[in-house]
Amino acid sequence: PELLAEAYAELSRLAIRRLSGRFHERYVALVAHDGRKHELIKFIAAHRAYFAARSLIATENTGKLIEQEVGLTVARRVLSGPVGGDQEIGALVSRGFVEAVFFYRDPLWAQPHQADVSALIRICEVANVPLATNNATADLVVRSLT
Repeated sequence: PELLAEAYAELSRLAIRRLSGRFHERYVALVAHDGRKHELIKFIAAHRAYFAARSLIATENTGKLIEQEVGLTVARRVLSGPVGGDQEIGALVSRGFVEAVFFYRDPLWAQPHQADVSALIRICEVANVPLATNNATADLVVRSLT
């Protein structure tokens, strides 16, 4: 009975969180390869008001850095890119749950999950979702969605 009550309480908290607040809003997705994480973090900090007003989704390590270094809450964290995080975000893009993707990828290094990277870029193009891969395009996306 005690375990059942605990499980019921947790399900109740989850239901309340989903029914109230920003759970049903579209996400802004944040992804960065290791060599570009700090560049994305710096950009987010410089545009804190924009990102604070949105539900954020990020890959695991990028999400941790955003929370630790910028102090923003990441509403949802997916797996790291090499183990499927890019695909998780791509699935949300294809279902219309993502407003924009900020994907600071490292074009100078071959990624072991290059097929996943290409798939995420492709689905953004197919779904007509803004995709920023550097500060110049990221700035344009922020300005156009503000």
